[in-house]
Amino acid sequence: MRLERLTYNKIKIFLTFDDLIERGLTKEDLWQDSLKVHQLFRDMIEEASEELGFEANGPVAVEVYSLKAQGMVVIVTTDKENELDEEFNDDYIEMQVTLDESDDILYEFQSIEDVIQLSTRLYCMEIVGGKLFSFENRFFMIFEEEPLIETSDLIALLAEYGNPSTITKYRIYEYGKELMSENAIENIHHFFIKRH
Repeated sequence: MRLERLTYNKIKIFLTFDDLIERGLTKEDLWQDSLKVHQLFRDMIEEASEELGFEANGPVAVEVYSLKAQGMVVIVTTDKENELDEEFNDDYIEMQVTLDESDDILYEFQSIEDVIQLSTRLYCMEIVGGKLFSFENRFFMIFEEEPLIETSDLIALLAEYGNPSTITKYRIYEYGKELMSENAIENIHHFFIKRH
């Protein structure tokens, strides 16, 4: 689990699917309003309190974005303006949960060399799609189309060269620089590997 403070009253939590499994949960469990899910949210908020000094007494809004390959991005926002008077504030958490799911595969890479090496592996497997962006001194590959190989195999290859992104594709589209809008793997292979 990775934590990041976005603003004074908003944090982002990134959970991998391994984090969920360690807690005895599956991705499908998050769509249900169960005691285990509430405990997961409480644990996350408690950890954010310890690590980031994030106080979440009272009502919070929780947005959960399920990313097909990466895990879950959870945005927690406290409602500082509507906090109750101190006498009624007994460290309770009232959650309003919004869930969203994405089938896109989004990975980040530290260098262009990692992307080039990945393109060599994927091109040999006849995978030529994807979009390439740069944002905050990193590179991002987004696969919105259905891969020609098993998704788990593609994720395993991506994980050899990069990491699952904790940033949503919408933020990358908005603030990142689009380097290749389609067939990124084929184009990278053509420009960096073939060199004819």
